[in-house]
Amino acid sequence: MTINNYNNILVLAPHTDDGELGLGGTISQLIELGKKVTYVAFSTAQQSVPDGFPKDILKTEVKRATAKLGILPENLIIYDYEVRKLGYVRQEILEELIRLRKDNSFDLVFMPCLHDIHQDHTTIAQEGLRAFKNTTLLGYELIWNNLTFNAQCFVQLDKQHIKAKVEALKEYESQGARDYLSEEFLYSLAKSRGVQAGCPYAEAFEVIRLFL
Repeated sequence: MTINNYNNILVLAPHTDDGELGLGGTISQLIELGKKVTYVAFSTAQQSVPDGFPKDILKTEVKRATAKLGILPENLIIYDYEVRKLGYVRQEILEELIRLRKDNSFDLVFMPCLHDIHQDHTTIAQEGLRAFKNTTLLGYELIWNNLTFNAQCFVQLDKQHIKAKVEALKEYESQGARDYLSEEFLYSLAKSRGVQAGCPYAEAFEVIRLFL
């Protein structure tokens, strides 16, 4: 079974940029293969935006970033839940996820891995599992948040897919010079996972649920 077997993919991103960081290369490849990719961001982190930027800057940046990966504007859903407080509205989030499930026929869902220690990521992972327990679920890695990560699944990528990921993440100017946004880090991680997968570049995922 390959990534090409899936046609309607959902990406759950607790915050804008999480999806690009976790699987930007995979999204680029899926779009290249003609797949439908829906990206859902739950918080634009207005409370954390640095001084000098509009409070809604991340809403603008995620639109530009996902467009760089090829996601259509109509397949980008942005919620305005408060950053670091998704756990307070987990039932509301669960209901939104169930509505999404009923309105679509997703055959693959990407979300934070279950060992991600960020409180917002934990909420999206737990509620995502509840809402899509009968769908194949893959957890993406954000190594600065992961206490542990089981690299059980690899998506083999070409350099062009990692380049698209890098270019997408450059749109997040408001996030400054964070280590995990650097081009060097993004290529290094992709190369490391590629070594494990026996190919030039790859992204790794934790298998949460798999239906064959």
